Amino acid sequence: MAVDVQLFTEIGECPGEVLVFAQGGYLSWLEVCSWSDDVEVNLAAARRWLQPPS
Repeated sequence: MAVDVQLFTEIGECPGEVLVFAQGGYLSWLEVCSWSDDVEVNLAAARRWLQPPS
């Protein structure tokens, strides 16, 4: 695993994480994991939560 990043919503909840795997210096797998039944965690939500506030 190359990177493991916890996801935090706008209100500070941590509903999941993103796992990035690399092989030979290239992306080999991207996984978005949900730990919550209350907050939908998907790739679009993960992207939004990983963006710096504007």
